[in-house]
Amino acid sequence: MNRVKDMTQGNPTRLILMFAIPLILGNLGQQLYMIIDAIIVGQGVGVTALASLGATDWTYWLLLWVIQALTQGCAIRITQDFGSKNHDQLRRSIAMSIIICAVAGIVVTVLGLIAGRPLLELLNTPENLLDGALTYLYIMVSGIMVVVCYNLSSSILRAFGDGKTPLIAMAIAAVTNIALDLLFVMVFSWGIAGAAIATVIAQFISFLYCLLVIRKIKFIKLHKEDWTIQSPLIKGLLKLGSPLVLQHIVIAVGGMVLQSVINKYGFLFVAGFTATNKLYGLLESSAISFGYASTTFTAQNWGARKIKRIKEGLKSSTKLSLMVSVFVSILMIVFGKPLLQLFISNDANSAEVLNIAYQYLFIMSLLLSSLYMLYTYRCTLQGLGNTVAPMISGFIEFVMRIGSALLLPIFMGSLGIFFAEVTAWVGAMIYLMYACLTSIKEITETVPDAEEEEVLQETLVFENE
Repeated sequence: MNRVKDMTQGNPTRLILMFAIPLILGNLGQQLYMIIDAIIVGQGVGVTALASLGATDWTYWLLLWVIQALTQGCAIRITQDFGSKNHDQLRRSIAMSIIICAVAGIVVTVLGLIAGRPLLELLNTPENLLDGALTYLYIMVSGIMVVVCYNLSSSILRAFGDGKTPLIAMAIAAVTNIALDLLFVMVFSWGIAGAAIATVIAQFISFLYCLLVIRKIKFIKLHKEDWTIQSPLIKGLLKLGSPLVLQHIVIAVGGMVLQSVINKYGFLFVAGFTATNKLYGLLESSAISFGYASTTFTAQNWGARKIKRIKEGLKSSTKLSLMVSVFVSILMIVFGKPLLQLFISNDANSAEVLNIAYQYLFIMSLLLSSLYMLYTYRCTLQGLGNTVAPMISGFIEFVMRIGSALLLPIFMGSLGIFFAEVTAWVGAMIYLMYACLTSIKEITETVPDAEEEEVLQETLVFENE
């Protein structure tokens, strides 16, 4: 079955929704095996082990997001080339993207292994969590190249409008990860290391499936000449990816500062935050999926110069994102506590950890729509090839997150920390909304719409006849 989807024609709302649904399910599958990691570690090893996983979150994300940002930047160019139907240029863009991401993956792996301990110590990681956190971080960092391969292959597929293959890949990986988690942690008693190894293996299987599908797409079969180093193309790809890398680094550094503040409140507070952060993936998964849909729809139509469809796509993405965000918020407020209890072992500290976790989850749920709008506007801008505005939004997130984490606890105590994340969402969303609407207004006024030009030419031909 051909899963490639041309999004330059057809109903925008239907296209975006049908593209996003498999991605939502795929992201939920990815979150599932991350959640299973946390549940098995929290229940099978204990609260301290769960907190050790949470202590690595921002440090690992700092490294991971560099890779994700580069693949996102490369995918923008690949999607635009696909929209313009220039298959020769498309193959060259894919080849140069592979080279860029491979080099970046090696560099990030080496840096992560060298800087892992200093970063965790810099974040005031509690002494009783440090060894477990380092074990988990080192194994995950060693598997960064696997993440590079999966992210680039899935980005290429999404560029072609294929949301089904990543869904199937994640389903296979989720089942594998759950089985290996139970085997490594519960049977072999490998503890935190077992959970990390299971995750890396599952990600590798995801990549293999995506690769099998990509190899069947004839128009992107790479030729020897496609691998010739092309400096202008590499510079163009890096120009798209570098602002996104900087954006994600700034966001991650802000998160690391937040983590250092959280760590000062002790391991129970860290455990509560960790439990909620594992559910955060569920909160965010649909937002990410609609974001990918917005980027793909916008980039394909920008490549085809169909400006009116870009405006229609933004309206559709906004409506869909708002509806889903309200639904997810209600779901988490109502069922949040039972879900959080899955991560927390039943001991003397469980009630306190659960209370911390639910307070954080409740506040995030109330303002979840701002996160969904943030992704919609940011990803539409990226589809237009504008990665500078998203970079600026990263700095805004940094300022809002750090300012809230440092100032609000002075007036509100530990409760103030719960607002650091949501204030970052709101601040970035307001800026991105302005930047996105301004950009679309500008291109509407300056760039001719291909469909209108085609109709005009047909009219002139008819009149001449």
